[in-house]
Amino acid sequence: MSISKKVLPVIIISQFFCTSLWFAGNGVMDNLVSDFQLNENALGHLTSSVQFGFIFGTLLFAFFTIVDRFSPSKVFLASAFLGALVNLGVIWEGNTLSTLLIFRFLTGFFLAGIYPVGMKIAADYYDKGLGKSLGFLVGALVLGTALPHLLKDVTSEIPWKYVSISTSILAITGGVIVYLFVPNGPYRKPSQKFDIKVFSKVFQNRSLRSAAFGYFGHMWELYAFWTFTPIILSSYFNFHHQEDFNISLLSFLIIAVGFISCSFGGILSQKIGEKKVATISLLLSGVCCLALPFVFTVNSNLFFIVFLLFWGMMVIADSPMFSTLVAKNANPEIKGTALTLVNSIGFAITIVSIQLLTLLLAYNSIYIYMILAMGPILGLLALRNM
Repeated sequence: MSISKKVLPVIIISQFFCTSLWFAGNGVMDNLVSDFQLNENALGHLTSSVQFGFIFGTLLFAFFTIVDRFSPSKVFLASAFLGALVNLGVIWEGNTLSTLLIFRFLTGFFLAGIYPVGMKIAADYYDKGLGKSLGFLVGALVLGTALPHLLKDVTSEIPWKYVSISTSILAITGGVIVYLFVPNGPYRKPSQKFDIKVFSKVFQNRSLRSAAFGYFGHMWELYAFWTFTPIILSSYFNFHHQEDFNISLLSFLIIAVGFISCSFGGILSQKIGEKKVATISLLLSGVCCLALPFVFTVNSNLFFIVFLLFWGMMVIADSPMFSTLVAKNANPEIKGTALTLVNSIGFAITIVSIQLLTLLLAYNSIYIYMILAMGPILGLLALRNM
């Protein structure tokens, strides 16, 4: 087996392990609220603090062209270790909302050296079939994001702090695996010096701009949906006066099922192209945004859960396609910086949608989630110009 074939499984496993840090706070949110006496709106604020950290981190990584100037595997290892360390901060008994926000911010900051760097490593190894490779890679991100919900469910009988400890151990393991088994790829073209004009160079290509704007529309919806999935489920069961449903397990399944659509979408892109896969996914997830209030009124648990599972598949299937389009249209010397910068802007957009929904929760209406459809609509318009 060639080294390029061995590398993809290693990156997938490592990405899965390390990105479990992302929603580690969400998986134990109820415990954080009760143990540290937080307000109910802490969910949106703590999630947004991770996004803020990721944005700040990716901006610094992009500005100093870190991934293009230094070995991506070493950057991945250092980020995984430091991210795991600050993730453990949430188990400190003296935490307040402020300290929790700081720890989650720093976790997001170091995730900037994991998620986009993992994609850069894949792009350094795969020229043809990059969409397929990134499909599996983003699928690993999905599983990693969903994992804390599953850990919360299976560890319900033991202290919640083990969720944070487990995700930190996984992150360190993922970083070490990449460092030991993934050398610099054959398509890597390192940048030799710092270039202050790199930001403007990224968006000079029209096709890259279109792919980036499509990605931005996708991101408006994605993390807001993931963040509020447990709340949507709770609202549905309360509305229909039902109890004894495992919200943590269902949330895990609804998010994790995106692994299937990312993987299948990556394979399908080899036949019909990344743009078509992204367009179909974006269209169907937008329809789900608009359909939610009407599906919500149907008193059928099975129907509602299947609907959310379908939405969970469509909401993420386009993500690896957009990343592939960005990587393919970027100059080789700044490919890592382009991926990082586009990620940074995309995650900045997620903060707006998450905070907006957090404010709208006061209206106690299922119709507030229809605002997420703005993203897919604008994303589809951007793809038309590509």
